[in-house]
Amino acid sequence: MENFLAQLAATSFLEGVAVALAVAYVWLAARQNIWCWPCALVSTGIYTWLFWNVSLPFHTGLNFYYLIMAVYGLIKWRDSHADTLLVQSWPISRHVICIVGLTIGALILSHFASTVLDANYIYLDAFITVFSVFTTLLVAHKVRENWLYWIVINLFAAYLYFANDLALTGILFLCYTGFAVYGFIQWGIEPTTEEGQTEAL
Repeated sequence: MENFLAQLAATSFLEGVAVALAVAYVWLAARQNIWCWPCALVSTGIYTWLFWNVSLPFHTGLNFYYLIMAVYGLIKWRDSHADTLLVQSWPISRHVICIVGLTIGALILSHFASTVLDANYIYLDAFITVFSVFTTLLVAHKVRENWLYWIVINLFAAYLYFANDLALTGILFLCYTGFAVYGFIQWGIEPTTEEGQTEAL
């Protein structure tokens, strides 16, 4: 408990800003508000720098990817007029194929990375990164199940951040789990695309 409080006390101003904007991002995304993407842009820019400084190489790359996806998501939602870009739902079989493929990819990536990088939690870092890259695409294309992926990803990420003395960010990702449940419910309110008419990534 004392170590946890010490981590909170040592939280930097930049991490605080990144956390605040990250909360704004996930809340606005759940509400399908296009302003979620500018919040994501600034927040992930800060996290790219923070993760580099605590030797989480995959998370550094992941947040750089998030920077690109924030711009992509903004363009995608703006050009499609986010309120008319319907939420879609994928069949379970497609998700199973994706999960198997992503798992194999994460194992291969972490195996090779472990031979050249001296970083703690390299396997967990790789798995979170690979699945987050995929799930962010699902958000941009409004695939409802993205929130189910985020529930699992956020729980593992919270553990990783606590282990690397990023306590405030760890708390943020625990809160993200609740937001993900809310987002899944919220995205189920509006009509989804009919089966066979889902938009391909």
